[in-house]
Amino acid sequence: MRLRVLGTAAGGGLPQWNCACPGCAGARAHPELRRRHASLAFKTSPGRWYLVNATPDLGEQIEAHPELHPGPARRHTPLAGVVLTDAELDHTLGIARLREGEAVEIWSSPTTYRAVTDGLGLDRVLSPYTELRHRPIGPRPVRMDPDLAGTVDVSAVPVSSKRPRYARTLDLDGQDWVVALRLHDTATGRTLLYAPSVAAWTPALGDAVAEADCVILDGTFWDEDEPGRNGMSPATSTGMGHLPVTGADGSAVRLARSARGSVYYTHLNNTNPLNDPASEENRVLAEAGLHVAAEGMVIDL
Repeated sequence: MRLRVLGTAAGGGLPQWNCACPGCAGARAHPELRRRHASLAFKTSPGRWYLVNATPDLGEQIEAHPELHPGPARRHTPLAGVVLTDAELDHTLGIARLREGEAVEIWSSPTTYRAVTDGLGLDRVLSPYTELRHRPIGPRPVRMDPDLAGTVDVSAVPVSSKRPRYARTLDLDGQDWVVALRLHDTATGRTLLYAPSVAAWTPALGDAVAEADCVILDGTFWDEDEPGRNGMSPATSTGMGHLPVTGADGSAVRLARSARGSVYYTHLNNTNPLNDPASEENRVLAEAGLHVAAEGMVIDL
């Protein structure tokens, strides 16, 4: 299974259009520090790729990587669909950019799909252009592209019941608002766990981390007080639905204890010092055997 990291930034990207914080100012002055919204692409069979989350940067992310380009026929595309970890705007707005296709396959939890349709109304808005086709995923593995000799099974590990703001009034009680994706290649026996949004370290998440050959995890905030310290919110990191990297209950300590494979962080907020590869925080991570995912990096499992 081949994976391509398409982006590593949290909502707003880096730089964020209306922010002059040190991170955003630094990215404007040094374009190599810029980051697109967190996303991933993975190949299930020859010439067939899926996007994990459809970000506002979707068009640019596709153009940056030739294996995702259309051809050789004029309207042939290797993109087979989108797998969603949640229904947040920075993970779903890119669906509208796929409207030129005959249909858009959306693999997600039932709750996420209801939010995308009943909340955002994307099925109604896009119906004059294309058709949304839902493929539900849950704890049981589902084979992707079995008719094309696909070898990748996808399953979802619920990690949070946090709703997007626009969906707070929807009459939905699901616990699968936010999931970690488990991608298992039956041909190689290797597994990726992709979890760009984690509110708490649950037993199910811990088990999935321990079993994975590669983990790409939520690195939104470096520590618990980062949102307040930077004036972005009076809430803490966990109060905003993101387990911080450091601290007694942070993800770094838990990953160092339980992860058996390679570990990378993604979904970095613009205030996170990990955005700067030369930062002391990156050095601390590296000493623990942990790293920030690099945009464009390829992972073969």
